[in-house]
Amino acid sequence: MKKILFPTDFSDTATNAFVHALEFAKKVNGEIVLLHTFNLPIYDNQFFPENYALIYESLELSQFEMFKNEIPKLRAIAEERNLGSIKLSHRLLDGDLLPNIKKSIKDDAIDFVVMGTSGTTGWEAFFIGTNAGSVISGISVPMLCVPIKAKFEKIKILGFTTRFRPKDKKALKMVLKIAKKSNAKVKCLYVKTDESDVSAQTIAQWEEEFAAEPVDFYVVQNDDVEAVIIDFVMYKEVDILTMLTYKRGFFDSIFNPSLTKKIATHNEIPILAIPIE
Repeated sequence: MKKILFPTDFSDTATNAFVHALEFAKKVNGEIVLLHTFNLPIYDNQFFPENYALIYESLELSQFEMFKNEIPKLRAIAEERNLGSIKLSHRLLDGDLLPNIKKSIKDDAIDFVVMGTSGTTGWEAFFIGTNAGSVISGISVPMLCVPIKAKFEKIKILGFTTRFRPKDKKALKMVLKIAKKSNAKVKCLYVKTDESDVSAQTIAQWEEEFAAEPVDFYVVQNDDVEAVIIDFVMYKEVDILTMLTYKRGFFDSIFNPSLTKKIATHNEIPILAIPIE
């Protein structure tokens, strides 16, 4: 059984993403580990010599009470969607988000992370740096980023961007497994620029290897990678876009604020970021 980490601050953004986490858990036969993090303020104990410990104890207790009160609401959402059988476990940790996500991934043997994005738009938050953007660059497991406007709908088309590198095949096979459980199709995009070094023979080999799978390959000759991706998402009616993160800064190199605003004007879809070493 796969384990899905769901970091939450119990905001509307997180609650919306929880629905996606439930449906994703259903697709991959997974369970969900809820993670809430908080930061205790730093006090100088010389000013609070007698009640220093009590202050921290009170703050921790308030976080615990809030966490305890929110859990039934999430369980109710699961029941409403007939997904009450999905196992939910809980983690309440003090400290910054990213280190605690990394800790949970290691301690709980996490396979996927599902997280909501916020900001002017979900795409903008994802690519420009809020919590989700920084997490993507820092973790080693696939992460589904869910914009607040992305309401869950049946998955019919999964987009998959590739450079046709050997390591990309493992990611494509994983996405194909998800697609099959959703009765969906994968549309694989390669943007061939003047600097591209992928041969026609390599592309043909991929097409032959995956001929029996529910995947279509699209090779577009264009130096404007951003415009091609926008068109691809729009005109192929992509429900989830898979992007492979080869290294830190990959998104920064191909996306910018004006681009994400253009994308968000037409689409608010989840993005599945898969790290490639």
